[in-house]
Amino acid sequence: MLNTSPAAPPAPPVHAEGVSNDEFRAAMSRLTAGVVLMTAHEPQSDPDGPSGEDIGMTATSFMSVSLDPPLVLIGLREGSRMDDLLDEQPLWAVSFLSESQSSVASRFAMKNRISDRLLFADVPYVSGEASGAPLLDGALATLECRTEQRVTAGDHTLVIGRVLTSSLPSADSKPLTYFQGRYRQLG
Repeated sequence: MLNTSPAAPPAPPVHAEGVSNDEFRAAMSRLTAGVVLMTAHEPQSDPDGPSGEDIGMTATSFMSVSLDPPLVLIGLREGSRMDDLLDEQPLWAVSFLSESQSSVASRFAMKNRISDRLLFADVPYVSGEASGAPLLDGALATLECRTEQRVTAGDHTLVIGRVLTSSLPSADSKPLTYFQGRYRQLG
């Protein structure tokens, strides 16, 4: 007699410490995080080709590390386009997103997107003087950075950057936050 009952779904992975991916993800979703757009300018690869391309990614794993010298840290998925680019060149920027920029955050968080050039098409920005990376108009703050250290941590690369420039384009706005898998506003 054949057993025709459907197979039970596989159990979620449980690490040696006893915490499953789902349990860890659920716990971390309770931590409110600020949202930044990390950007960099990919240099021209062919001297006769296009002038290079601006690339960007949304991140919530960003923090201040040191005041003297001014250092920040951002987590990148290992092997992502941004991780690969920063392995080759050290200059990048972050724009702290305001509550009115949730569509920008969603746009640059998409997986399997077609082109960063198209994503930047209607996003107002200036190119940073120190990094060449896009700095968003309307951001709460912008920083231009140079990578000081890269540390592999599980499936991510932690990039520690020295802050080269800092500005407050829209300091009076409220921040965009991320909580329980959604962009949120304070208040």
